[in-house]
Amino acid sequence: PGDIGELVVQGPHVMRGYWNRPDASSRFRDAPDPQRRSLLTGDLLRQDDDGFFHFIARRDDIIKSRGEKVAPKEIENVLYSLEGVMEASVVGVPDPILGEAIKALVVVNGAALTPQEILRHCRLHLEDFMVPQIIELRDGLPKTASGKISRVPGGV
Repeated sequence: PGDIGELVVQGPHVMRGYWNRPDASSRFRDAPDPQRRSLLTGDLLRQDDDGFFHFIARRDDIIKSRGEKVAPKEIENVLYSLEGVMEASVVGVPDPILGEAIKALVVVNGAALTPQEILRHCRLHLEDFMVPQIIELRDGLPKTASGKISRVPGGV
């Protein structure tokens, strides 16, 4: 409980991989017992004290900044808790010192929020290594065909 780990699915129902796609099948594992094939899902979860799992992020979404692994979803949740924030997306951008700098793209609903106020809110609610180095206010964020916010690599 409290630690972040990857969800692994095991059992006889797990397929061996993708047909003729060994490159896409690397997340599947055979075990000595054929009833225990495994799939590493790439979903990172945290178990609470009651045994329930809570989604944190996808492994491929993780930002590595200052030697720490940062889940964009945790920062986005803090941004959404600030009154006036309508949309938020957090991405990692290359940084020669940090590895990746944390960049928050934020859409506000006409509220007079400034990047400094957003940073102040983040500093109150996040560990120091999770506070974005860059806050960029935008009129809107790109969406996928299903209407979800598209996580834009590099924040472009």
